[in-house]
Amino acid sequence: MTAARSPARPTPRADAHTPARPVRAVRESRQRILAAIREAAIEEFSLHGLKGTSTQAIAERAGLTKPQLHYYITGKEELYSELLDSVMKAWKIEFAPPGLTEPADILAHYIRQKLDHAFDQPTVSRIFTREILDGGHNLDRYWPNARIWIQKEVAIINGWIARGLMRPMNAHLLLMHIWAMTQHHADFALQVREICGSERDPAPLDRETVAHDLVPFVLRGCGLMRD
Repeated sequence: MTAARSPARPTPRADAHTPARPVRAVRESRQRILAAIREAAIEEFSLHGLKGTSTQAIAERAGLTKPQLHYYITGKEELYSELLDSVMKAWKIEFAPPGLTEPADILAHYIRQKLDHAFDQPTVSRIFTREILDGGHNLDRYWPNARIWIQKEVAIINGWIARGLMRPMNAHLLLMHIWAMTQHHADFALQVREICGSERDPAPLDRETVAHDLVPFVLRGCGLMRD
């Protein structure tokens, strides 16, 4: 004789009183506000630098009052340091990623990565440039690590030169030339639009147009591409 089965318990159904929902809503709201603060800070710092930016301006651009802003951040220095960190991390591109072994392929990849950053995050790039123009006083802690990873790139390039794979040149200058030509499209985007654009086509230079000319230009200069 089989025992009678007890009736199945109904599965609890989430309702408006379930605590997980308001907690998630609060978390999502906080994330949206922090994202708005970050975007506002990027715009203000790229325009005015650290000294010229006020928390009042950041708050207004983010759609907050100043007391509301300070509920989420301690001060503008905290935001500025975070944004400089993001610039340096974004620029620390893996110079020779797995799968790429030829100098021409590695340099082409590097140039495209730098162009992507210039086109995707121009205001973030301008924060770094403005910091340099203001004397770079907030970059002291970044230089030691920057020198280390740049020296690794220089060593790779010098290795190519020593093996006769590319034309002899100053590896540091090669990297700085690439930075200048790619970062130009972030820092001097206004100039590019005014010089190259028109009323009909105000943004004539997209990243593929630039890459199409810039990559062969660098590779030919390095002796890595023939006409």
